[in-house]
Amino acid sequence: MSELTGTQTAAVVIMNLDRAQAVEVLKHLSDDEAEAIAAEIIRLRDLDLETTRDALTDFQRVVRGHLPPVRGGRDLATGLLEASLGPERAAGVLTKVSSSMTSSSFEFLTAVEPAQVASILDGELPQTVALVIAHLPVERAAAVLAEITDPARTDVAQAIATMGTATQDAVAVVATALRARSGALTTRDARETLGGVQPLVDIINRSDATVEKALLASIEARDSALAEDIRSRMFTFADIVVLDDRDAQRVLRGIDVRVLALALKGSSGPVADVILRNMTERNREALQEESRLLGTVRVSQVEEARAAIVRTIRELEAAGDIRVQRVEEEYVV
Repeated sequence: MSELTGTQTAAVVIMNLDRAQAVEVLKHLSDDEAEAIAAEIIRLRDLDLETTRDALTDFQRVVRGHLPPVRGGRDLATGLLEASLGPERAAGVLTKVSSSMTSSSFEFLTAVEPAQVASILDGELPQTVALVIAHLPVERAAAVLAEITDPARTDVAQAIATMGTATQDAVAVVATALRARSGALTTRDARETLGGVQPLVDIINRSDATVEKALLASIEARDSALAEDIRSRMFTFADIVVLDDRDAQRVLRGIDVRVLALALKGSSGPVADVILRNMTERNREALQEESRLLGTVRVSQVEEARAAIVRTIRELEAAGDIRVQRVEEEYVV
C-alpha cells in the first residue's frame, strides 16, 4: 500500500489492539471520528504485514513480526462499534459509512435519462432490475420505476422489498454488463447494498400519486401483508397531524397556497385544524379565498397536491429540519 493517512494509521492501530482495548478507545471518539475509523477498518480487509509494521512502529510486538497482521472487514468494524457505542449508535454510524464509503457501481446511470435506464434494463430479471434501482439515488430510482410498466414494475417493487445484501461480486457483474450495454466506459468499485421494505417505501414516497396508487394496488393483489407493511411505513397527508406546531409551520412556509387549497379538499377536520392554526391570519384569508375560487376539481389534482406536501415533509425530515413522530415511538416521561 502507499503511505497511510492518519485515519488509516489509527484504524490499523485499533485493529491490532486487544478487543477490550479497542472498544475502550472507540468509546472516547465522537460519532464522526468513529465513522471515519470504521470506514477504514472495512476498507483494510487485506492488510499486508509490511504496511502493518509501518503503521505500528511504536508497537514492538508487531515490528518483530511475532503476530500476523489483523484483517479488517465489516464484521470487525461492526463488533467493535457495537461493543463501544451500543447497537443503536453503531447502526447509525455503519449506515453513514455504507452510504459514504464508495461511489455507487451504477453511478454512470445517473447521467442517463430514466426512460433510457428502463430501456437498458428491459428484459432483465426483476431481481437484477431491483439491484440496480436500489443503488440509484432515491429520486432517480423513483423516476426509473415510473418508466417500467406493470406487471414488471410490481415484480421489481416486490424484489426490492424482499432483497437481501448483494455481494460485491454480484454487483460488479451486473454493473459491468450494464456499463457495456450503455456505452459507459468508466469503472467504479462495487459496493454492497441492502434491499428491504424501507428502501421501497422511500422510492414510492418520491413517486407521483398515480404510480404510488397503481403500485400499491398491484402489490396488494399479490401480497396483502407486504402492502400493509409498506402503507404502515409511509407518511400520508393525513399524518400531518403528528407534526408539532413549529414543524408544521416550517412545512407550510414552502407550500403554495393553491396547492394547500387543493390538498384540503375533502380532508378531515383535524388535518385542516393543524394547517389553519399554523398559518398567519393573512395566509389563512388567502387560503380561504383560493378554496372558494377552486370550485370542483379532479380527484387526481387533490392527490397530486397532497403528494407534493408529503414530499416536502419527507425532504425536510431527511435534512433534519423537522422531526416526524412515528406511531411506534415511545417516550419516557
